[in-house]
Amino acid sequence: MSTSNVPAATRLTSVQWLVCAIASIGFAFDIYELLMLPLVLPDALREFGLQPGTPEAAAWVGRLFYIPAFAGGIFGLLGGYLTDRLGRRRVLTFSILLYAVSAFLAGFSTSLEMLLFLRCTTFVGVCVEFVAAVAWLAELFPNPEQREKVLGYTQAFSSIGGLLVASVHGLTVEYAANLPAIHIPDFLGQVVHDEHAAWRYTLMSGLIPAIPLVIIRPFLPESPAWAAKKAAGTLRRPSIAELFAPKLRRTTIVTTLMFACSYGAAFGAIQHMQRMVPGLPDVKEQTAGKPVPEQKKIEAATYSDITKIQEIGGLIGRFVLAYLAVIIISRRALLRVFVGPGLIIVPLVFAYAATHSVWLLTIGMFLAGFFTVAQFSFWGNYLPRVYPLHLRGTGESFAANIGGRMIGTSFAWVTSTIAVQQWVPGGSPPTKLAYTAAAVALFVYLGGFLLSFFLPEPEGELAE
Repeated sequence: MSTSNVPAATRLTSVQWLVCAIASIGFAFDIYELLMLPLVLPDALREFGLQPGTPEAAAWVGRLFYIPAFAGGIFGLLGGYLTDRLGRRRVLTFSILLYAVSAFLAGFSTSLEMLLFLRCTTFVGVCVEFVAAVAWLAELFPNPEQREKVLGYTQAFSSIGGLLVASVHGLTVEYAANLPAIHIPDFLGQVVHDEHAAWRYTLMSGLIPAIPLVIIRPFLPESPAWAAKKAAGTLRRPSIAELFAPKLRRTTIVTTLMFACSYGAAFGAIQHMQRMVPGLPDVKEQTAGKPVPEQKKIEAATYSDITKIQEIGGLIGRFVLAYLAVIIISRRALLRVFVGPGLIIVPLVFAYAATHSVWLLTIGMFLAGFFTVAQFSFWGNYLPRVYPLHLRGTGESFAANIGGRMIGTSFAWVTSTIAVQQWVPGGSPPTKLAYTAAAVALFVYLGGFLLSFFLPEPEGELAE
């Protein structure tokens, strides 16, 4: 990879600001769509006749977390290939529209099976959008320092998406009764049990990113580097097999496994926090003797508040990563700034804080968000530098979707499955879940730390 003739940084043009805006919206609503599930799932399960904490409900939790991720991984890999074949902008636009419309339609789900299908299509859109956006941004900003900043700070909006969805869910829980009633279209032959169910409004809010995209789309440029090679007829055909050629084999394997560890911490531990909240001593004290609806409202408010703090931690982590990315030359050293401390802190958050008090868990989830979420921004900065232009979307997609979305998210199923076993310590389902999440967090963080010693350092700037 050549480091010669690196363009100088210039002030961003109006078109470049527009590019950053749509990429930021895309990244924000990527996470917005994904983090809907742990927020809405308990109420959705109850509406469809399942009580959270039972084996059947646990099975559906596993399905709703993992099957969409599996679909996203498979079709996301195809999306990465199409990003290299059809262009970054076209695939980016389609992926955002896909996940926005799918999330909206999920609010009209008449069964868990329908919800599962629409979560799959939502996940596919999210998986494709990340890959297309990262390749697009990397190639639109050829100056390395400027590119690192743009990739880092636009990805930070992912955590703002987490804050937004937590806030929107809190508002829908509070004001659902004042919102228009939800009616299932007649051709589905179904009615909703609760026409003002907050979980449905939360899902429907996922349509928001489609609105600015439709307006801004005509003004978005294609990647100049990709377009030039396409026009000249010199754009090579992407190949998944080429990812495992001798030159790229180690990069592909190590980044895929490490991406899996990053996602394993999020899906195997952090996203289960909602179901730990009812077991906290101070929450049980607040809900004691109150009617079930009031208990659920207290638990939901507590979880929403903790989630906001967690997302603030993730947001700060992403900004710190963006700042350090232009200071720390070694990518291994940069990643260990977050993986090293997280290896000790994150398992303790779930083993101790998640079983003792809301205050401790709030602080702990801030730290868990800080150390875990920053790793996602790291991969967005790292991957474009280690794959050539004709393989950039395919290579990023393999690591992000096969490693992160398929292998990494499977830890949600692992945690849910192990937590209901009799041999797991803890006197209640929330406590057993917290201990299981701690063990899973320790496993994936340790795996990520050990694998970091094998992570290839980029040889230079973006390869053509």
